[in-house]
Amino acid sequence: MQFTKYSPKTFSNSLYSMKGISKKTIEEHLKLYQGYVTKYNEIMERLVNLGDDEYSKANQTYSLVRELKVELTFAYGGVVNHEIYFGHLGGKGGEPTAGVLKQVKKDFGSFETYKKDMKATGIAARGWVWTAWNSREMRLFNYLGDAQNTFPVWYSTPIVALDTYEHAYFIDYGVNRGSYIDAFFENLDWNTVAKNFEVVAESLK
Repeated sequence: MQFTKYSPKTFSNSLYSMKGISKKTIEEHLKLYQGYVTKYNEIMERLVNLGDDEYSKANQTYSLVRELKVELTFAYGGVVNHEIYFGHLGGKGGEPTAGVLKQVKKDFGSFETYKKDMKATGIAARGWVWTAWNSREMRLFNYLGDAQNTFPVWYSTPIVALDTYEHAYFIDYGVNRGSYIDAFFENLDWNTVAKNFEVVAESLK
């Protein structure tokens, strides 16, 4: 088994000058993301070097193989989820670009309904919300996840990721998650979301 070590990505400096999401929050949040990258590499290295004796002890109640495999998905989710999240923050908010807006209106009825559903899902979630394209159902949907490793949803590709863990907003808003979600939308870069949507656009043809 081989693997390539991940390095934390560098994101736009505009993250540090957003409206309603402070520089302090971003600085602390990025440390968590970097920690996920570190732990992913550590777990993968342990799996690469796992001895035959540990493979022979594999057990669904407890074993090192089970522990490493479960926590790998948590660390990997922490890496990918945050890369989507930070990748499309630092924008000017507003409405989606034409192609995304057209699909949002088709699947949600209106952009306002989409935002209402996204916000309510975000308040209900314990960890994440993803706006994802479901290639089986051929539509966008806001999926709820209670932990880093509750995604993927089968046949679905995320184009928007909203972090609803307390670390994403507690410094700025305390328990007022709703206001944080409003600020998230005010700083969303829809051009980046449009690029994410291009990944699934072929299935629309």
